[in-house]
Amino acid sequence: METKKELAVAALRHGTVIDHIPSSALFKAVKILGLEDCDNAVTIGCNLASKKLGTKGIIKVADKIFDSNTLNRIALIAPTAVVNIINDYDVVEKHPVALPDTIVGIVRCANPKCITNNEPMSTKFDVVEREPETIIRCRYCNHAVKGSDAKIL
Repeated sequence: METKKELAVAALRHGTVIDHIPSSALFKAVKILGLEDCDNAVTIGCNLASKKLGTKGIIKVADKIFDSNTLNRIALIAPTAVVNIINDYDVVEKHPVALPDTIVGIVRCANPKCITNNEPMSTKFDVVEREPETIIRCRYCNHAVKGSDAKIL
């Protein structure tokens, strides 16, 4: 018996594909990448079948290659994400995201008394634990939070 497969999301000629994003983190990843203001064609797939995750999200951005600093910021909320660089429909580069040691300007501190919530300045969080779950700590007030609970700016 012959089985046929079909693509749930159309192929991309040139650009970036971010795959294996937990479905619950997909729209946080969209926000971190700033795709709300992107002029390129963007395809977002949510709750797609995944052997590893059960369901997953995927983001495809045509004709755009993100720098590694930008991509690695989504490791905070999507540590399983994999980046694929596409050229002429072929994957020319593939690598997992890697969480940087310091996260600047993308997470709001949950401490209402923190200076970053009362003065015009960027937030800075240090990664204090990576396994079994990511924990980050505000550099200014020492408030700690799980990566999955982080409030994205």
